[in-house]
Amino acid sequence: MDKELIIRSSSENVDFALLKDGKLIELQKDEGGNKFSVGDVFIAKIRKAVPGLNAAFVNVGYEKDAFLHYHDLGPKLPSLLKFTKRVSTGKLKDFYLKNFPFEKDIEKDGKIADVLKSNQSLLVQIVKEPISTKGPRISSELSIAGRYIVLVPFSNRISISQKIEDREEKDRLKRLVKSIAPPSFGIIVRTVAQGRKVAELDKDLQNLLSRWTAMCKKLYKAHHPSKVLGEMNKASSILRDIFNDTFTSIHVDDEELCFQIKEYVQEIAPEKESIVKLYQSKVPIFEKFGIERQIKTSFGKTVSMAKGAYLVIEHTEALHVIDVNSGNRSNKANNQEDTALEVNLIAATEMARQLRLRDMGGIIVVDFIDMTNAENRQKLFNHLRDEMKDDRAKHKILPPSKFGLIQITRQRVRPEMNIKTREENPDGIINGAEIEAPIGLVQKVTHDLEQLLKKDYKKLTLNTHPFIAAFLTKGFPSIRSKWFFEHKKWVKILPRDAYTYLEYHFFDKDGNQIK
Repeated sequence: MDKELIIRSSSENVDFALLKDGKLIELQKDEGGNKFSVGDVFIAKIRKAVPGLNAAFVNVGYEKDAFLHYHDLGPKLPSLLKFTKRVSTGKLKDFYLKNFPFEKDIEKDGKIADVLKSNQSLLVQIVKEPISTKGPRISSELSIAGRYIVLVPFSNRISISQKIEDREEKDRLKRLVKSIAPPSFGIIVRTVAQGRKVAELDKDLQNLLSRWTAMCKKLYKAHHPSKVLGEMNKASSILRDIFNDTFTSIHVDDEELCFQIKEYVQEIAPEKESIVKLYQSKVPIFEKFGIERQIKTSFGKTVSMAKGAYLVIEHTEALHVIDVNSGNRSNKANNQEDTALEVNLIAATEMARQLRLRDMGGIIVVDFIDMTNAENRQKLFNHLRDEMKDDRAKHKILPPSKFGLIQITRQRVRPEMNIKTREENPDGIINGAEIEAPIGLVQKVTHDLEQLLKKDYKKLTLNTHPFIAAFLTKGFPSIRSKWFFEHKKWVKILPRDAYTYLEYHFFDKDGNQIK
């Protein structure tokens, strides 16, 4: 199994595409203007407590107040409030909690109005980014994630990832972490810590303690509200969470970003540093690795699968509905039950990919093709669980119901990835006459070409949609050949999957766009 991470950088955004054996399984965008990412810590102001919701609305600097529920306060809230106040006023300079006197824990099922007041300052962490009309969801149980461990201030608990199943390994890691854990800091051991030595865990711990200290220093005289601890850049955080030995290459099209990633990989896995490569071709990086084409075929309402089967994905306010269809496939199976099982297994694989790709969250209801055999239904359920094992988002899958429906809940912490793949009808009016594309578009391209040739450009390259590129180059004589006979200039034509149907651009010999 080959895993590749393809990173495309532009002036505003950075796009991350994760490929598994050449197939796109995850797509993320790092927007330069996003100031409220999951993991960011803010010093915030309580706006008001709402007893009816047992929650408070908190000003973190976003246009809509953040939502803080009583159950997200954490038992050590009084200690956190006291610590925040003393550090903010400069009365406490020792940020390690060894000698800090803890307050009594809050009740598990208490009332928000009893523990929080308006205008109080509080350290909070973003657990869910602003989605649609809602502000961020926040928690005052802080945690700082590292490569191998997660540091939890105001706690003494040490826990091991449930994905580590070996009992001996769990005990070994617990012993190691207990030997290095500082007082009043809890530690969660991540799955990737499996097999690691104490020196590696301690190095990660020291980095996290340094980040905690840097954050505390910012609290003194900080503006309320303001960000005091930012999640590391998206490239590093993605590598921190998903990087493992199965990665075969990381391609980056930006020199500075490539250097940063190389530096980070050298730190977490020195033997893998050579897989980070700077991409320097003139062909756009997402085009080269077939990502643009996969995006266009993966984000529509209908998703095609192998053997003629397809999914229909519908979104409502309350939930997502996915319908599985066998399509017009040729049936080589012995009976209807075998056909249903085969299509359902293909659909389960694609559906697990779609959930990660679109980052769909909340309630998902999947209508698989009915199967009467209980053994086949169990086989489908097990297959779906296996396919979703690599999904980092917390999720729960219920067994098939009597109606053949499978219900899934999946954690949503950021807005769903939604890319419009449906294009407008290209028919329109060109030069005052109503005409059908691509004929009208070719007339427009030909007119622009003639204008450019008058300016005596030596070499011209035309980038256009694959359909239009084929229309211009296929057949004999092709339209491009006619241009050559007429103007004695050969035009290079490159198909671009990312372009819309009516989009095209001319480039000179140096690759500069001229039209």
